[in-house]
Amino acid sequence: MMPVTRTPRSTNFWSEVEVWPAERIRREQDTGLRRLLDYLSRNSNLYRDKAAVAGVPLSSITSVGDLHRFPFTEKHELRESLGQLPPLGRHQAAADQDIVQIQASSGTTGSPSYVGLTRSDQMIWNEMGARVFYANGLRPGDRALHAFGMSKGFVGGLPIVQVLQYMGICDIPIGAEAGAERLLRVQADQRAAALVGTPNFLVHLAQQAPRVLGVTADTLGVRVISTGGEPGGSIPAIRNQLEALWGATAREMLGGTDLGCLYWGECEEGSGMHLLSPDLMIAELIDPDTGDVLEPAAGVSGELVYTSLDRQASPVLRFRTRDRVVVMGTSCPCGRTGMTIRCVGRTDDMLIVRGINVFPSAIQELITGLVPRTSGALRIVADFEGHSTQKPLPLDVERGRTASPASDDELRASITTLISSALNIKTAVTIRPFGTFDTPGAAKVQLVQRVVR
Repeated sequence: MMPVTRTPRSTNFWSEVEVWPAERIRREQDTGLRRLLDYLSRNSNLYRDKAAVAGVPLSSITSVGDLHRFPFTEKHELRESLGQLPPLGRHQAAADQDIVQIQASSGTTGSPSYVGLTRSDQMIWNEMGARVFYANGLRPGDRALHAFGMSKGFVGGLPIVQVLQYMGICDIPIGAEAGAERLLRVQADQRAAALVGTPNFLVHLAQQAPRVLGVTADTLGVRVISTGGEPGGSIPAIRNQLEALWGATAREMLGGTDLGCLYWGECEEGSGMHLLSPDLMIAELIDPDTGDVLEPAAGVSGELVYTSLDRQASPVLRFRTRDRVVVMGTSCPCGRTGMTIRCVGRTDDMLIVRGINVFPSAIQELITGLVPRTSGALRIVADFEGHSTQKPLPLDVERGRTASPASDDELRASITTLISSALNIKTAVTIRPFGTFDTPGAAKVQLVQRVVR
């Protein structure tokens, strides 16, 4: 088992794993995969059954190159497993008495999922998260203001606290639920060097500083921002807002409840996120339509599929995340190996407008680029069944704080032309007054609003 706390391997890297060559990574993954499959064959009812139905014995998979022969694990299978054998499902693979923590997903795509952790699992989550935060620029001895939601068992709450403490960082666990005023007053008092939270909420937080404190956010001592939980951290207009408002460096991270708290992290180059724990998990890139495995190369777009290594309580094999990413590159000046990615949204969030695929985050990027004419806030009004429409896409956009209603017609025309030119789709734009939409808070911002007409 890993120690309760650790120190970084070097000034630039938390772990030597981050710079392992591809050959070393593949050897370690092959060994870890065989260990996992033996563990599943002895302890997981779900995966024994999947192997039998597929006619692919777990023992027949001996390397990462064999993984494609085994079927994906879909989210609905884990939900069904949870319902069949509460509280942690038929995929629970550790004894009840060894499980010391249970985390819940946000449930934004259905009912929450629950995962268990043993003490070993806790340490693995801590190690994975430490590599991410270190790449983002957080350092032992820092104080970090915690602006993710702290309630409901989400991985942005307690697991973040555990990761930061494991690193030797002092976490200040106020949480987004406390609201902007409380968080800003704590920051003014404590002068935390690091700030962690969702991008839209951190922008909102900075915008409230003059009203709450009488000073701008860039005077409050934040050096580095680590942001995730929703698209936005890699969108240039939003990142530029964050960095200008706080006077700090903003870097992105990515994780998920089923695999671990955090496992992708952006380095100082700011050009995409690295998979920083290839010794603890396997990430495949697949074609979301065919399921075929894709070879990572700059510009390739695909969906991420994960296999957890060394997980005891709730391991997963070829878990299909529906996270859609674009490969930014396969090397980095920082020295970390492997591909770098940008997450553009979830495959099941994608909309099809007159045959054109579009992610909500792509529309958000364009609207944010029109600040201060817009506030950057928008809602896609999905007044159709499913994900496809033959009509112009209804879009509500919030007017900027200082923008005049007299300019609404001009703004509407600009938005319509911009989206048509950039994304090749038609929209039906409605301009809403500033303050129409709820301010960002503990919950993720839902860009798509489903309505029945």
